[in-house]
Amino acid sequence: MLKTIDTNISDLEYYLGCLIAQQMQEGKQIALWRKPKSNILEVLIDNGSRPKRVELNIEELPAGFIVHPFEDQEDQKAFFLEANAYFKIDLNIPLEEQSESIEPITQNLQADTLKSYIRVNFVKPDGGSEFKSNRACTKKDFIDLVKMGIQEIKEGRINKIVPARLKKMPLDKDFDLIAALKSLLYSYPNAFINFFHIPGVGTWLGASPEILIQTKGDAFYTMSLAGTQKAKGDNPIKNAAWTQKEIEEQALVSRYIVDCFKKIRLREYEEIGPKTVVAGNLLHLRSDFRVDMKATNFPQLGSVMLKLLHPTSAVCGMPRNNAFEFLRTYEKLDRSLFAGFIGPVNISGETSIFVNLRTARLTEKEAFLYAGAGVTEDSVPEKEWEETEMKCDIIGKHLK
Repeated sequence: MLKTIDTNISDLEYYLGCLIAQQMQEGKQIALWRKPKSNILEVLIDNGSRPKRVELNIEELPAGFIVHPFEDQEDQKAFFLEANAYFKIDLNIPLEEQSESIEPITQNLQADTLKSYIRVNFVKPDGGSEFKSNRACTKKDFIDLVKMGIQEIKEGRINKIVPARLKKMPLDKDFDLIAALKSLLYSYPNAFINFFHIPGVGTWLGASPEILIQTKGDAFYTMSLAGTQKAKGDNPIKNAAWTQKEIEEQALVSRYIVDCFKKIRLREYEEIGPKTVVAGNLLHLRSDFRVDMKATNFPQLGSVMLKLLHPTSAVCGMPRNNAFEFLRTYEKLDRSLFAGFIGPVNISGETSIFVNLRTARLTEKEAFLYAGAGVTEDSVPEKEWEETEMKCDIIGKHLK
């Protein structure tokens, strides 16, 4: 997909390294992303050093990039990077041919020192962070948590629970952020590849497979994504066989979306699926939903559904309130921005907000990897642990 990039990759890597280092040194906020099935890398810079907080009324926001944690903050606001500068890089065109449309770099840093220069500016896990650091979860701790979830389901208090865990991974002294970003771009063409740095909040890198909400013109989109298995063979989609547990898990997420539509008396929507989709080296079941906001006379549907959907049953459980309380009581994990949502808002007439999955929080010496697993009555605790290992590896193998 990005085949012609090889002739100019050294220029692109050097440019991105200098650009990110420059913004970090000046205390600015920066976000980079590439949407699924796209060759365009989009870059946004907020000149402010203090994180902005905004209400979730996305139709009223200026162009920018939104970041919301898994749990609502007391004021129920999101972090927001405003587009003081915004530009696109076509990954299939030599960088020199795009020089007039991209942000100039004012410092020419030595290429061999860029890696360490960037790393020292990663947001520290303690002291300056908006969120507390966490200890990694042992296999026994996670399996015990899954067993508690299964018991809650059997006793009828919840239908599904999505426990998560944190895995810490030391970063090699030669870790190269730009090389990791390049590797994600090549490896996951169907994912939302993203990097963002907010001073005092965090430095994150990810490859999310899941749209939370998208608005483009009069069209509104969302999806239900659940069920996980390893992709096998030359044609993994054709070889996929889903268990009843996985089919029901995904159906619960779809029903949750439909229930949200019912709450706002919205009955005119299209549903396509479920179908098997590839996300890195994993397969999932996905259903797509579309609404014509003009035909339904619902121009604020994006904001309304954003508030209703988050956190979805795919990252929390059902019923949502009961599942959320279970996680708050027993998970013993500050998810921070994991399983929250991120994405560009009101850029070129489009908003694309993704669930922050397959993600890592970067610090100078280590990466914090996060993953969850959908637990139902038929779950096998050992297999749920293995699923989180596979999900952590989606990002982890690109940080080595």
